[in-house]
Amino acid sequence: MRTPDEMRKLILDFARQEEDIRLVGMEGSRVNRNIPKDEFQDYDITYFVKDLRKFTEDDGWLSAFGPVLMMQKPEDMELFPAVEEGYSYLVLFEDYNKIDFTFLETDKLESYLAQDKLRTILLDKDGRHPEPVLPTDEEYWIRKPGPRSFDDCCNEFWNLTPYVVKGLCRREILFAVDHLGLLRDELLRMLSWQAGLEYGFSFSVGKNYKFIRKYLSDAAWKGLLATYRNDSYENMWEALLGCHTLFRDAAGKCAEGFGYPYPDYDRKVSGYVAYYYERFGRGGDEKNRRG
Repeated sequence: MRTPDEMRKLILDFARQEEDIRLVGMEGSRVNRNIPKDEFQDYDITYFVKDLRKFTEDDGWLSAFGPVLMMQKPEDMELFPAVEEGYSYLVLFEDYNKIDFTFLETDKLESYLAQDKLRTILLDKDGRHPEPVLPTDEEYWIRKPGPRSFDDCCNEFWNLTPYVVKGLCRREILFAVDHLGLLRDELLRMLSWQAGLEYGFSFSVGKNYKFIRKYLSDAAWKGLLATYRNDSYENMWEALLGCHTLFRDAAGKCAEGFGYPYPDYDRKVSGYVAYYYERFGRGGDEKNRRG
């Protein structure tokens, strides 16, 4: 595997040799000083060019970076269409380095920098942006919720609960799994707010909450992992009840810390869950008849 220094040199040397490339931007985890460095990080590179067609009509330029193991071009896809402007190549090379190339026209520089602060400029041939671009992940920090957002999170969590219960009672486990995932998203949101309450709102828990482990007790972490055991109806019931326990604890602490009221539909929906759990979740006759 080529080293980060080798990859950086390759990326910049290619840009210097190509007249059409006028600037090189870099974004993502490799410009975030708060992310531990490892071999799995992509190189998220944006080449600003005079003419996109030179790099989009023919893939031959990729040979400068080595043999390709796997590639995706979102702008050429029908089932998974691209959502951002420009043209992209997501490339995993045979030495297992991965570069996500984006090509933008040079007049898109200011909008590129305005979209996200976790970006920097590696090369600027024409001095289009003379001021240094210092990347920061501040935009991704946890934000203290207002009372409306706090209640919305609680409302969504408890409103999703009956859907999970319905799926379990009907023996439609994929329906239940899907809705439990949505419910767990709100649990993770509340846990991140609890982390902010306890440690200050000056950090990010990462994409998909991947760093939240650092801010949870061992018991909470163990309980959270247990909610991903979704391979049977018994485990699904336990996962749902585990989500309720964790959410109730985190939301209670946040409500007290932020000075917000905790909604009473926890108690009401919990009664609903207890009723159906007794009938369908503990080996009741109705579950056996449907099973």
